[in-house]
Amino acid sequence: MTAAHGSSEGDGGSHWVRWHRAYEIDGSALQTRVALVQHHIGRALDAAPSSDALRVLSLCAGQGRDLIGALHDHPRRNVVRARLVELDPQLVVDARAAAAAAGLDQVEVVEGDASSTTAADGIAPVDLLLLCGIFGNISDADIRATITGARSLCAPGATVIWTRHRRPPDATPRVRDWFAGAGFDEVAFESPASHDAVGVGVHRLAVAPAPFELGQRLFTFTGDGRAGH
Repeated sequence: MTAAHGSSEGDGGSHWVRWHRAYEIDGSALQTRVALVQHHIGRALDAAPSSDALRVLSLCAGQGRDLIGALHDHPRRNVVRARLVELDPQLVVDARAAAAAAGLDQVEVVEGDASSTTAADGIAPVDLLLLCGIFGNISDADIRATITGARSLCAPGATVIWTRHRRPPDATPRVRDWFAGAGFDEVAFESPASHDAVGVGVHRLAVAPAPFELGQRLFTFTGDGRAGH
């Protein structure tokens, strides 16, 4: 969730807190999605050049399940320095608790606006950028702006992992084309036949990164997120 999107408080917390409960439902689209994302995070870390520090940025990170789950037993977990950016206060608390429970002291959880490049100040350029749960809640124009802006957040050869549901009208073919047009090579795209709510893409930066600039707006959330992620 970003500062451009207000939370709806009520019984059980914000909409976003309630939405995250679907991760606990066996066979849910969210369980399927997080498993795919964690798999591709592991592959990206495996393929990254040997380094004493791999930088990771997750925007609209929620409870941090994507990265924290992937790092839990990964052999390179101790060389990863990560920042998770999330605006919902309860989700921030949850993510910090999960990182602490996993012994991931180098995973920083920031309560803040993920829709501005300022969220990446101090960690960009990164080797792995996670854009999960965003593209189903923003306009096509903002998806393209975020993809273009991702070049300024990435180190040379960085990997970007993104998600977008495939319910009609399916935007994922356009999203894949926009990544290609912005200088990213496609590494993988997965969408299980059992879940049209799940699409996971992986792209690698194939051109030179763009200069990093503070305060560049990437996107604005539309609606309340119920349309899908």
